[in-house]
Amino acid sequence: MLGSVSDAEDVMQEAFIRWMRADRALVLEPEAFLRRTVTRLCLDQLKSAQHRRETYVGPWLPEPVVEDEEGEDVTLPLMLALERLSPLERAAFLLHDVFGLGFEEVAATIARDAAACRQLAARGRAHVRAGRPRYAVEKQRGQEIAQAFFAASRSGDMTALGAMLAADVSLQSDGGGKRAAAVTAVTGLRQVLRLHKGLAVLFRKYGSQLVRTTTINGVPGFITREADGELQTTALDIKDGRIVAIYIVRNPDKLRHLH
Repeated sequence: MLGSVSDAEDVMQEAFIRWMRADRALVLEPEAFLRRTVTRLCLDQLKSAQHRRETYVGPWLPEPVVEDEEGEDVTLPLMLALERLSPLERAAFLLHDVFGLGFEEVAATIARDAAACRQLAARGRAHVRAGRPRYAVEKQRGQEIAQAFFAASRSGDMTALGAMLAADVSLQSDGGGKRAAAVTAVTGLRQVLRLHKGLAVLFRKYGSQLVRTTTINGVPGFITREADGELQTTALDIKDGRIVAIYIVRNPDKLRHLH
């Protein structure tokens, strides 16, 4: 719902406090009570988050969640698709399509009628379909591509790097105004290679240490420690064996939990 580790932790803590204070004799269905509490807290949180996003410097990306094992099919492209939904569309879609609740229960949870919830979920579903990868990349192959991408991008081997990228590849870099990053998305093979050619000079001069390859928000990627001593995550959306999108998180506020 939130795309933020810290915001999710805050919501869960507040929901737990409300559960501890609740009169259990009046709670007929604990699961429904908790679901409604968490969902409504998330909706409140999203209202303030939208205001923060309006003044955010550069592209906003979800906080990187590193997984050692395959989790649920909540990939970075899907999370970005959710970001394009209104808070109510997001809630209706997740409650109905992901958690399998009936529309009467969705309506009770978000305080809308069932017909409106059907429309909200349908709009959400239409936007999200494009975010689901058609073919999941086998984990080992994904890690091999991530390792090769790191090696080529840091050494400046543009021939090897270009062979991994799709013609319409895009790159988004989230520095949040706190670390250097591209303030707009970079699109197209030529533009992305030009950017990496310049970055490779800096990498060779100042260093970029690979911490590990891993799975980041459900897609292959790697964690590095850059010249300023801060961590950075790079996540790769791969289709048909080529990288179609590169997502780099440099904002230190979004990387604290990785330390």
